[in-house]
Amino acid sequence: MSIAIVTGMAGGIGKASALMLAQKGFTVVGMGRSDSPNLSDFEGLDVEYVQGDISSKEDRRKLLDAAVAKGTVSVLVNVAGVAPKTRCDLLEMTEDSYDYVMGINTKGTLFLTQAVANQMVKQGEGGSIVNISSCSAYTSSTSRGEYCISKAGVSMITKLFADRLSSEGITVNEICPGIIATGMTEAVKEKYDNLIAGGLVPLGRWGLPEDIAKAVVALCDGTLGYMTGESLILDGGMHVRRL
Repeated sequence: MSIAIVTGMAGGIGKASALMLAQKGFTVVGMGRSDSPNLSDFEGLDVEYVQGDISSKEDRRKLLDAAVAKGTVSVLVNVAGVAPKTRCDLLEMTEDSYDYVMGINTKGTLFLTQAVANQMVKQGEGGSIVNISSCSAYTSSTSRGEYCISKAGVSMITKLFADRLSSEGITVNEICPGIIATGMTEAVKEKYDNLIAGGLVPLGRWGLPEDIAKAVVALCDGTLGYMTGESLILDGGMHVRRL
């Protein structure tokens, strides 16, 4: 049985990715910090939800153990991520905020990837790892510097593991979403509505979690099986330099 581990499954991109993978026939074992997520969309699908936080070594172990108990782990999708609890100028950023964001977005992603990679190598059947980074990995946003730094770290995590695991038949890629309608962006919806209306995004709309999930599936089901170490930018064209 082919198992897909998905973090951040309680909502947004994680939930959409878990749902599409389950609909594709994967057994999904997902983790989220919520102890009461709405998982009604998963009725009739082979899905297990594990409550936990990937910044915790014990919770990462709990997630992997739950997946291994079900079968062969062939997919890891690292979605879990947080924004700073309070946006503030780079000159006022606190160490506590930095540690909070980096602990989940970068450290948690790194060490969960390490644990799952070791399991995939032990199995000897290859696999696919997908990291959800962000346009913030390469775009300055001085009111949330810790988030940008954390996502730039995810980009290097992707390259490192792609290099190390290529000989094991394990592909490692990242997706860099742009402005996506999720719980994380809800607090700044008016700001981004105005920016999009002003032409920031050439396609003229918010991205949806499903836009990202479709790319996740393509990276996990073999459609893009000859790709590793790559960054897919899904931002509606926002990265295009225009005059």
